[in-house]
Amino acid sequence: MNLEELKYPVGKFIKPEFVNKEIIDYAISEIENFPSLVKIEIENLNEQDLRLRYRPEGWTISQVVHHCADSHINSYMRFKLALTENVPTIKPYYESLWAELRDNNLSPLVSLQLLEALHTRWVYLLKTLTEDDLNKEFIHPEKSERISLKENILIYSWHCQHHLAHIKQAKDLRFD
Repeated sequence: MNLEELKYPVGKFIKPEFVNKEIIDYAISEIENFPSLVKIEIENLNEQDLRLRYRPEGWTISQVVHHCADSHINSYMRFKLALTENVPTIKPYYESLWAELRDNNLSPLVSLQLLEALHTRWVYLLKTLTEDDLNKEFIHPEKSERISLKENILIYSWHCQHHLAHIKQAKDLRFD
């Protein structure tokens, strides 16, 4: 495997040209199922296993789980901002620096509990969105790009698949 395949085991996100209700519903189900799939992958890992990396110099399994909690909290807040403000500009964050903060020394099971609760609320909200809601947007300042909530659901469905693949890859390839 080359570095690009190790970084993106499910490929990079590709925005579909056309998005319908079935695609949105499938993406929401991916988001809904993510915490239970992560739980299956990590619940029986020991401390040494949790330090395995999905690629050389990549994040550990533990860091991936903590990152998902951080990222998904940010995404949930972006939905709320877009639903309550007129095309808000969201605040980006430094994922790599967040991954190094001391709260990442906690067990990833703590972040898994957070993901389980967060996804319960987030998915409930996503399932209530109207077509008008889905078309609401926020601005991501890193790219000066307008992102619709519809597109962000697809991005986070991909994000779930992407990091679940990282966890499985770390377990299979066993980079220290």
